[in-house]
Amino acid sequence: MKLDHHGLWASRITAAVIILLTSSTGLAAVEGDTVEGSASVIDGDTIEIHRERFRIEGIDAPESNQLCMRDSEQWRCGQRSAMALADFIGVTPVSCTVLGFDKYHRNLGRCFVHGRDIADFMTREGWAIAYRKYSMDYVAAEEEAHTHRRNLWAGDFEAPWDFRHRRRGGPR
Repeated sequence: MKLDHHGLWASRITAAVIILLTSSTGLAAVEGDTVEGSASVIDGDTIEIHRERFRIEGIDAPESNQLCMRDSEQWRCGQRSAMALADFIGVTPVSCTVLGFDKYHRNLGRCFVHGRDIADFMTREGWAIAYRKYSMDYVAAEEEAHTHRRNLWAGDFEAPWDFRHRRRGGPR
């Protein structure tokens, strides 16, 4: 098939429109997809890449407004958890594989930066805890953080699922 001058331009415009539509509407990821790119941190266990929100599978981090106790003083552990994740990611592209979806229609994902599992980092450094209700993958990392009293484990904190349940009456 031979395209004339107008046909070539129409073909290029159609391709450009398709690219614009898929990038601006963010076609929904499906299970098994891998999404890569710059990530925005929502909180200590949630990021967004190309308008796709990922709840990092297997961990639970303090809510953004959650406070914890250390040395008889309150501190913004939820905010610090999110900041620790942002510092870890920096400007490096993140790669997340969609494992499924939660009840809020967020992608549940296993995410990596610099080849390192984000959930493992957050749990091992004491910024998140293993979400045993859904996964046992990060229990050893949590135990290491607890043993070494890293971050959340340096004081007292309420499990994020208990905090949500108490504050919103929502599910654990």
